[in-house]
Amino acid sequence: MVSLHKGRYAVRLADRPEDVEAAQRLRQRAFRRDNTGVEADGFDADCQHVLIEDVASGELVSCFRLLRLDTGAEIEKSYSAQFYDLSGLKQFPAPMAEIGRFCIDPSRQDPDILRLAWGAMTAFVDRERVEMLFGCSSFQGTNAEDYADAFALLRDRHLAPKRWLPRIKAPNVFQFSQRLRYKPNLKRAQSKMPPLLRTYLFMGGWVSDHAVIDRDLNTLHVFTGLEIGAVPAARAQSLRSVAG
Repeated sequence: MVSLHKGRYAVRLADRPEDVEAAQRLRQRAFRRDNTGVEADGFDADCQHVLIEDVASGELVSCFRLLRLDTGAEIEKSYSAQFYDLSGLKQFPAPMAEIGRFCIDPSRQDPDILRLAWGAMTAFVDRERVEMLFGCSSFQGTNAEDYADAFALLRDRHLAPKRWLPRIKAPNVFQFSQRLRYKPNLKRAQSKMPPLLRTYLFMGGWVSDHAVIDRDLNTLHVFTGLEIGAVPAARAQSLRSVAG
């Protein structure tokens, strides 16, 4: 991956064990709200880890991991396949990439961080000829009522095409496509939508019809997919301008 810069930040790939550990420590702070230990799992070893750092201080401010699959036939290798029945996606004929464990340092609010992250993803997609990005988009906490408007908006506008629609696999889920019966307040819905998911949707992404209740990480998450060919041309051009 070519080194990318935007404002005060730069992005690079982890190239040593210490880099991966730094990402795991940031994940611990972001997901578990705990400054001790690391958040790690067995998928880390198979992924490329992307780091976004403050150029002046060298501080790690954001990270995520990428898992490339040759086609949908390899979908069971993904982290997401633990929680969703992804049998429909096994027919996807082209390279895919799973974005996982995306997080930003809780003390940072700069939108340039997310822009640079998407620039890095775009560079990866172009280099690896990926035709679908996917992953789990997380809402903080496990109370689905807190996000009723956001889930209602997902139900109305952003459900996956039937041929790709993930089926229920996890034991604890919130079936928002069936349980919610009212029209969402759009302002509240947008304010409750996680920034990464909001960007996915803006580019034409789609989600599962249910959210998984993940008590381990204290989140609700929806499977999220983005077919690269569906990204509007103007948006793709804007991302490539960041990707260099």
